[in-house]
Amino acid sequence: MAEVFFYHLTERALEAALVPLLLRSLERGWRVLLRGRDRARLEWLDEHLWVATGEIFLPHGLAGGPHDQLQPVLLTPESEGRPNRAEVLISIDGAPLAPDELAACSRGMVLFDGNDPDAVAHARGQWKALADAGLALVYWAEEAGRWQRKAESGRHG
Repeated sequence: MAEVFFYHLTERALEAALVPLLLRSLERGWRVLLRGRDRARLEWLDEHLWVATGEIFLPHGLAGGPHDQLQPVLLTPESEGRPNRAEVLISIDGAPLAPDELAACSRGMVLFDGNDPDAVAHARGQWKALADAGLALVYWAEEAGRWQRKAESGRHG
């Protein structure tokens, strides 16, 4: 069952925080499904990821292509399923993560804008729902350009 990390973004934009998380996941040999709510935003993020990594190649694709199942990182607005057999599910912009789909994963991540009260409230709701389902949760906050572990809930191995 996945451990779910909540990343409270207050200093960096989502796309800046996302790149190192994706690269670390790939270094561990994990496939990633990045779920958002808005296809246009995911299209923008898809383009951004091709240039944001500079010399580093970050293999990824936008869902709906002929090779979704082969993508190491797949960006999708779909609310369920893991066509690329992802071990990591990432939620951005309040996209849903269900406890049953996290059961087949190694890690879940929720990235949310700490400067947006609606995003913070939504993330709190996600935390409560996943904690109530018995998942192990870790809350990370940005402080002085670094992630600080601030809270946890549930079982941690």
